[in-house]
Amino acid sequence: MGPNIATIDLLIILLYIVIVLSIGFYFRKRSRSSEEYFLAGRSVGWIAIGASLFATNISSEHFLGLAGTGSKSGLAVGQFEWLACLILLLLGWVFTPFYLKSGVFTMPEFLERRYNTASRYYLSIISIIGYVLTKISISLYAGGILLNAIVGWDMYTAAVVIVLITGLYTVMGGLSAVIYTDLLQTIILIGGSVILTLIGLDRAGGWNNLVANTPVDFWSVFKPLSDPDFPWTGIIFGAPILGIWYWCTDQYIVQRVLSAKNLSNAQSGTIFAGFLKILPVFILVLPGIIAFYISGGTVSGDRSYAWLVTNLLPSGLKGIVVAGLLAALMSSLSAMFNSTSTLLTIDIYKKFKPEADEKSTVAFGRIATGAMVLLGLLWIPFIGLLSDDRMYVYLQSVQAYISPPIAACFLFGIFWKRVNGKGAIASLVTGLIIGAFRLIIEIQNKMEPLSNDFLKYVASINFLHFAIFLFLLTSAVLIAVSLATEKPDENKLAGLIYNRAALHEKSRWKTVNILFSVLLVLLLLSLWIIFW
Repeated sequence: MGPNIATIDLLIILLYIVIVLSIGFYFRKRSRSSEEYFLAGRSVGWIAIGASLFATNISSEHFLGLAGTGSKSGLAVGQFEWLACLILLLLGWVFTPFYLKSGVFTMPEFLERRYNTASRYYLSIISIIGYVLTKISISLYAGGILLNAIVGWDMYTAAVVIVLITGLYTVMGGLSAVIYTDLLQTIILIGGSVILTLIGLDRAGGWNNLVANTPVDFWSVFKPLSDPDFPWTGIIFGAPILGIWYWCTDQYIVQRVLSAKNLSNAQSGTIFAGFLKILPVFILVLPGIIAFYISGGTVSGDRSYAWLVTNLLPSGLKGIVVAGLLAALMSSLSAMFNSTSTLLTIDIYKKFKPEADEKSTVAFGRIATGAMVLLGLLWIPFIGLLSDDRMYVYLQSVQAYISPPIAACFLFGIFWKRVNGKGAIASLVTGLIIGAFRLIIEIQNKMEPLSNDFLKYVASINFLHFAIFLFLLTSAVLIAVSLATEKPDENKLAGLIYNRAALHEKSRWKTVNILFSVLLVLLLLSLWIIFW
């Protein structure tokens, strides 16, 4: 399926790989302590943080999934990207002050300080399982499809090479290597995607011609209540629940702001990432619509982006775009490897061996990263079992089944001192049982339609609507159990509960951050009005 790649394209790809490995080797010498290895010494500036947040989030499933869904239903899927702008502001202005003030390494560690040890272990285990079953599998599968279509490599061979290269620089350099390669990768992936989009628009006869010759509903970001994937009610009330879990409580993402040199840099980084999240609608979703139009409607689904690359780009440019695709894939995988290594080391290894010195802790972290690389390789034979035409919707739907109880525990835990550890663990376990039940019967219903009308309804309800229900239910459990049991010790909650003083840090950047936050909100409101 894949064409023969020109020599110049191959040289560009090899140069990119060499640069990435060189960064990992350089930071190996600077990652001797656990704080340096897992949190880059808490010395990272705002540009690198913002770029890393963006690059960590944008993986190969975004290229395939956003373009693929765009080719089928238009811009509406981009709402997840635009809503992330607001959630990133929430991360910077509300959550980050508490995280930095507490000095934690991981999100489960924060949950333990606020609630209890059981909550910490729950979040650690669920996060690790989720990384292996969703982020690794989807990223590798998407990367395999892309490189098979563009370069002609066998999908599994491509996946093995990607995992080994990513694992190597992550093991060597820790979070510093991850963040500073992300800075490079952000430039490459945005540049390559912009080039492809501009060439595609030119081939489509320009923006006005594209809009005039594609379905009208492609250009509305708010879908009717009857839409099976993105009803407006689900987008407004359900998607933010997924967003709060992903952007504000997931180790995979939050580890970037924990590495900031101070609060101002952390907040500036989240604002910068918010502006970058405006772009995917135009450089990832829009290419899917372009592929649909140029191909006369014959190309749609998750192979749309790869089709554009193979059919529109000349030699040289193709190498840049492929390097961008590799950048997206490797940045997400490296973040997953490092975050999982942090969870295994800080939340499990250090709990069982609190006397471990810095050298052995970092050594275990590198071993844990290597173990995740191995799991990634072992998972490759199974990734072909995933659907390759609704990848992005699949990923969001799985997250809808695990995120509501975690989001509830963090939100109520920060804003209300009355909720306690017993309420938290009851809420988390309730969410786990019901979320797993929904996932099981959904799979069963797809394999063989269920005969029971109630079970069939539960299995087929929109995943965003289900997220709303699960959030409300687990919130009710959290509140009810907490009120029925003893109050938490207020002395132990110092610095972990919302107060105005916690959100203030004297800095010359504060006014600048506020102004750019307002500008970002106004820009987002303008886009919603334009594409209503």
